[in-house]
Amino acid sequence: MRDLLERLRAKFRWRNASGEADLGGQPERRVPWKTIVGVLVLFLLLYYPVGMMLAHQVNDDVDYQIPAEYQVEGGSRAVSMAAALIDREATKTKWVANSPIIFPSSLLDNMPNFQMGLMYAMSRFAISMTDVLGRTRGSSQADPDLDRAVGLLKYDGTIWIWEPRTSLMPTASAERQYVAGEKALVAFNKRLADGKAIFDRRADNLITFIWQIEPDLGNLSGALDARAMESNAGWFDFRADDVFYATKGRLYGYYMLLRELGVDFEGVLKERNVTNAWPQMLKSLYTAAAMDPLIVANGASDGFLVPSHLAAQGFYLLRVRTQLREVADILQK
Repeated sequence: MRDLLERLRAKFRWRNASGEADLGGQPERRVPWKTIVGVLVLFLLLYYPVGMMLAHQVNDDVDYQIPAEYQVEGGSRAVSMAAALIDREATKTKWVANSPIIFPSSLLDNMPNFQMGLMYAMSRFAISMTDVLGRTRGSSQADPDLDRAVGLLKYDGTIWIWEPRTSLMPTASAERQYVAGEKALVAFNKRLADGKAIFDRRADNLITFIWQIEPDLGNLSGALDARAMESNAGWFDFRADDVFYATKGRLYGYYMLLRELGVDFEGVLKERNVTNAWPQMLKSLYTAAAMDPLIVANGASDGFLVPSHLAAQGFYLLRVRTQLREVADILQK
């Protein structure tokens, strides 16, 4: 440390116009140690808060549309949306859930919780595509691109390029794996458009997908309830926002996928007369995914001054679960 300060001190010596170290034959004057240390402290004090503000970005635009480069004529709209969302979070925005402490984004919590929740929804969708939607009946062979996407999207989102807990050697970062999973989904969609892959648009397949995500909504409801019962610290519950944004990320992901699945299965929804129940379910999911309080408060459920955003989010989540069951019941008829 002393060597570093010495080099900095030497670098900031007073010099004359010709670049010589002394001025008028006088001994060179150096910047005092206290000034150098003060500049370093000021830099560190600004580095993290300013860096956090610049890095923070929760992409919860519920009106987000599939970019033109991901739209595949004859492909699946839901698969296109999944690939676009993965690219947006892992590449365009920057994945922050695995940022090491040297980066200001490592101190963020709302953004990484949202990203992790969103990516979890994408991985669940990839599993459903592999097991149900992307094959003809369960006895047929799994699609290779979808199978590859499942493994890649289930990768731990907190892993950076170095993971000393498992190895001292460099490893694949989470965003690198997710981008590879995105490419696998794009490859599947292009093969689907060429008639070389399967996307089985049957009512029972859509029902199966609904029943596969419904338990996850139950888990989210349990997490919200546990945190709401564990604490009612109101504005000062610093763990409530973690639960809120992790839930928000999954709900946002499911909303975007179900919105596009409604286009993929438009014929089935009309045939089974689900054209009223489906939009109502999407509206509730839209509301839950769009919740964006300035500060997440975990007040008492019957509180007067301090709200409970976890309870409000849980209300819409349970409403979505009920409406998904209604949709599944109608599809079975």
